[in-house]
Amino acid sequence: MQVAEHETASEVAQRLGGFLERRREQIAQRWADATLFRTVFTVSRGEAVEACKAVVDALAEVARTGRLDDIGASGFGTVREQLGRMSASRARAGSSPSQIAGEVAGLRAPVTALLDAEFADPGEEQAHACRLALTVLMGTLRLVVLETAVGAAEELIARQRHELLEAATPVIRLWDGVVAVPLIGTLDSARSQIVMESLLEAIVDQRARFAILDITGVPTVDSLVAQHLMRTVAAARLTGAECVVSGIRPAIAQTIVQLGIDLGSIITRAGLADALAYALGRQGIVVSPAPAAGAIPR
Repeated sequence: MQVAEHETASEVAQRLGGFLERRREQIAQRWADATLFRTVFTVSRGEAVEACKAVVDALAEVARTGRLDDIGASGFGTVREQLGRMSASRARAGSSPSQIAGEVAGLRAPVTALLDAEFADPGEEQAHACRLALTVLMGTLRLVVLETAVGAAEELIARQRHELLEAATPVIRLWDGVVAVPLIGTLDSARSQIVMESLLEAIVDQRARFAILDITGVPTVDSLVAQHLMRTVAAARLTGAECVVSGIRPAIAQTIVQLGIDLGSIITRAGLADALAYALGRQGIVVSPAPAAGAIPR
């Protein structure tokens, strides 16, 4: 950072820190009307002003240390805490990290206007040095907020993905003591873990004696998928439920044989109806086909 010849970078940073402290109230009042704060604090403008003051205080602390371009400066901890919550709120509302970073960049203009008013001649070297220091500081603030916003967005995406996986693997109660998980689509490690957790919770909550894993809608089965199924079956047994795998299509059966995967210890049935009939039969419930129309009951 270039500074006036008679002032060091540290002195310029100190001057900037003093300015931020003196103009704290005015900066906060102007920032409270900026998009970044206005869209989060929609009920009370006073809350927005207080949030702005906290950010100004943090920037003044960073300036006092002279670490204007260091995103790891201690003062930015407060910024991460304050703006982190705001970034998460904006991300949930649909704002992208780049939009949030752009809104942060818009905070520099009102501060620059107040800074220029500090000098009789805004063109003098000291004014130029302070503006440059402010630009560096606000640029670092933007990086900090962008980092926080990206983290909040990634957390939101991960949570939504988990919720979608849970919705895609529902546990259905078919009968007293019988639950089923109809699997559709690719079965990877993350989804397999959710299947296992959801199934075990349902077994315990409903005191199920039988759990059916129906893989009719699973396009392919490889060794990894087979291992996931076997682990799920084993976990279900540990909770006291007997597990049945249904819907193994001919092509998948051939693949399992070619891979040399031993499913001999797992009970299998052709389809979900057959698996349900097996579970009911094990409980002494006999399912009879409905009589044909016009047939005389015996």
